[in-house]
Amino acid sequence: MEGMTAHDDGISAVADLLAGGGVVVLSGAGLSTESGIPDYRGPDGIRRNRAPMTYQEFVAGEPARRRYWARSHAGRGVIAGARPNAGHLAVARLREAGRVSAVITQNVDGLHRAAGTPDAVELHGGLDRVVCLTCAASSSRAALDVRLAALNPAFHDAGSRINPDGDVELPDDLVDSFTVADCTACGGILKPDVVFFGESVPKPRVELCYRLVDESRALLVLGSSLAVMSGLRFVRHAAKTGKPVAIVTRGATRGDDLATVRLDRPLGETLTTLAARTAA
Repeated sequence: MEGMTAHDDGISAVADLLAGGGVVVLSGAGLSTESGIPDYRGPDGIRRNRAPMTYQEFVAGEPARRRYWARSHAGRGVIAGARPNAGHLAVARLREAGRVSAVITQNVDGLHRAAGTPDAVELHGGLDRVVCLTCAASSSRAALDVRLAALNPAFHDAGSRINPDGDVELPDDLVDSFTVADCTACGGILKPDVVFFGESVPKPRVELCYRLVDESRALLVLGSSLAVMSGLRFVRHAAKTGKPVAIVTRGATRGDDLATVRLDRPLGETLTTLAARTAA
């Protein structure tokens, strides 16, 4: 592939892109795996676990919402306790040095912000916020956690495996006994402030991301299989407008045929090396 070199698997080609500045980062779940948050798919592209709840399921009835909030409450400690890894820190360093002009993330874990990139555009929202579907009031997830704990004093975390969207699998009896909290302002339905599968990313947010790509020199994809169109469209847009596209992730992606350079390497180690070369 164009841009690859035999001795460094293309790291020099990515470093050259970064050295010129004006690079937009598009990150995915693979960037957060080194923080203990799993991604949706392994390097083989096969989904690791069950499909996430869709927006249509969530709004269809109270049993689905009870299932979501019980599982999310059980898995909350892992998400809330996750810390930025070397990859997030390297991206923040590149942003501070002016090599990266903007960060767009498909992740909902808030780790780019925690690493020192407060202006990262969270394409799919953030798990640390909650919104009411009735009155649109916004509140913190931390405050909701306190309320859920009070409503469910006997609830215990019997979950097995944390999922990328912050929940875990639970026995049916625990789900059935869980009490869901309503909006304190109007009594309406509370939803995490994230874009569920089957739900559209808000148009102004999409337009902002297109503008950031248009104003960039190049696009750098980190840790995303680009399996969903919400991220892939920006890769296609960059390639269509003649901008170089570099992809660093484990396994194949849907954007590989559009990439100028493609690296299948660990994110933390690779980004640390790139930051050391270009962010001095």
